[in-house]
Amino acid sequence: MRKPERLAAALTALLLLAPLARTGAQDGKRRGITPEDYFAFESLGDPRLAPDGKLVAYVVTTIDQRQNRRQSQIWLAATDGSLAPRQLTTSPQSSSSPRWSPDGRALAFLSALPLADGGNSTQQAAQQGTSQGTPTPSPASPALPSATVPQTSPPTASVTPAANVTATTPGVPSALQTTAGAAEPTPRAQVWLLSLDGGEARRVTNLKNGVNTFEWSPDGRRLVMTSRTGPSDARAPSSDVRHYKHLSYKFNDTGWFDDKRSHVWVVDVATGAGRQITSGEDWNDTDPQWSPDSTRVAFVSDRTGHAFDESRNTDVFVIDANGGPIRKISDHEEEDYSPRWSPDGKQIAFLGRLHETDHPKIFLAPASGGQPSRNVSPSLDLIPSNLTWAEGGRALYFETGVRGEQHLFRVDAGDGKITQVTRGARAVRSVDIADRARRMVYASNDFKHLDDLYTADLDGAGERRLTNLNARLWSQLQLADVERMTYKGADGWDVDGFMVKPVGWQEGRKYPMILSVHGGPAGQYGVDWFHEFQVYAARGWAVFYCNPRGSTGYGQKFERGIEGQWGGNDYTDIMNGVEAALEKYPWVDRERLGVTGGSYGGYMTNWIVGHTGLFKAAVTLRSVVDFISDEGTRDGAYGHREDFGGYLFDKFDTYWDRSPLKYARNVKTPILILHSDNDYRVPLEQG
Repeated sequence: MRKPERLAAALTALLLLAPLARTGAQDGKRRGITPEDYFAFESLGDPRLAPDGKLVAYVVTTIDQRQNRRQSQIWLAATDGSLAPRQLTTSPQSSSSPRWSPDGRALAFLSALPLADGGNSTQQAAQQGTSQGTPTPSPASPALPSATVPQTSPPTASVTPAANVTATTPGVPSALQTTAGAAEPTPRAQVWLLSLDGGEARRVTNLKNGVNTFEWSPDGRRLVMTSRTGPSDARAPSSDVRHYKHLSYKFNDTGWFDDKRSHVWVVDVATGAGRQITSGEDWNDTDPQWSPDSTRVAFVSDRTGHAFDESRNTDVFVIDANGGPIRKISDHEEEDYSPRWSPDGKQIAFLGRLHETDHPKIFLAPASGGQPSRNVSPSLDLIPSNLTWAEGGRALYFETGVRGEQHLFRVDAGDGKITQVTRGARAVRSVDIADRARRMVYASNDFKHLDDLYTADLDGAGERRLTNLNARLWSQLQLADVERMTYKGADGWDVDGFMVKPVGWQEGRKYPMILSVHGGPAGQYGVDWFHEFQVYAARGWAVFYCNPRGSTGYGQKFERGIEGQWGGNDYTDIMNGVEAALEKYPWVDRERLGVTGGSYGGYMTNWIVGHTGLFKAAVTLRSVVDFISDEGTRDGAYGHREDFGGYLFDKFDTYWDRSPLKYARNVKTPILILHSDNDYRVPLEQG
């Protein structure tokens, strides 16, 4: 089920089941938010700084209700704030993944624009323009680049016949690009190139299965990318029978596995000639990254042959950009990923785990391989992501969740000292750094706002907001205040909770409250935009949410505190939070409480109503009720081995004891069960 549908279903359920409260009083002409407002929001993502730090390209996504889809387009903004943002692409198809050429004169991006007239012409790819609801450029904004759009065929060099595709690794099929003029029944995302000096956008790639991710070579001559390939590209299957030889055979959101795997390609920007440089049917190759001299590519793969048999041993490899043998760089038996070359090309930084349940650390290894890696973040007890070199190779920057917030941190590549760069009650994400300009851009949101785009110096100083998305909607809405509270959970551990006050709260009145439990359990609630909670608050309901043990952002001990005892101390943490909220906020009506959650939150909703009659209504979404039937039928096969200390056949009683179904006879609370028929993570029978 798509997110808007899940949200609408959950809201409808709570509206039906929970005792209704009068809608909160409105502030002047402002109104409370509604479920339908979801369709009006513009969301921001993937900001990318130009090399000189003066311009930033980013993606704005809207919802097309009529066609029941999301629509993404690329925008440009000046980082000095002197010019209004300007929309760069306006095609009916989405455009995404903006990537600047190293000289900053061109922007490559992904779009699934179909070829018209049997493949001999292109539809509109990008043009100067604007859209409603987003800051519009004034006529006096000529400094932002504009470009025209090809209305006829792109240069023939941008479409390469299959005969020109060269495979340098044994087993790579040759006919993996569609021939110029061939029909394209299902348009796939391809790389398009737009010169910011003006002129027409042209399609660079023509890979049969499209492009998933791509990056420019530092010399600007080639692109490295991933695309899915397999035997069925060259010949049609002789039967509709599927053959699987590994434990994993399906994955949530993508469905049953086919014969295609993700592999690395290198494509010439000028001619479009492509070369597949990795291959194999028992693994996926991902996250390719160029060496600074544009001669080598680092990538991530599990070459144990057991990538689909519970193996999590991904490693970092290096291959020549023209293909050839691969060289392993990382040296751990658990997952290693996110390779990033040092500016001098001598080292590769990556994230890795020493043990299966450990938090990842930041490692450095010689790019030549053959030597042990060095842990440069031994003191880090959080989960790093979006690793980036900066300061000419003196430091690495990364994002992480911390105590319900999301921020940017810096680690010194020499002594390992870690410092926090961004601060405040907010979530900072999607950081991109232009090291030469010593500037960065990022998305940031808070309790009352979706992401907007910001820029700042590398040390976080001089912050400036560049966009004001959803300004018109914000001006119409009265939003709820959110307060943080810390209370004692099981064993005296500190637990963070958050209270969303009803809109129009009045002294002396009693208000119903909804308990919401987050999914995961490895995840965190906190300072973020929650449309769902704001809708509840607009109805006159309070919302309490918290981060019980099992949540991220509080260290490894806290996260692994749920191991072997789902429904134990995590349940106590949550229920202690409810009692603490009732004590701290006496205006909450104890006789009008509801509970809801999805995934692990749905599991905990089921567990809660089997262990207490405190709540008058419950809505459980995509939840687990029986770990015995869940094990082996979900994607990921035997994914609870580390949660319960062993496999089902060794820990049968533990799996059953932790299953809410065992306690179903105790349930007296009215409960609505919402489940999706194509949910492979939590199969339908769990509903």
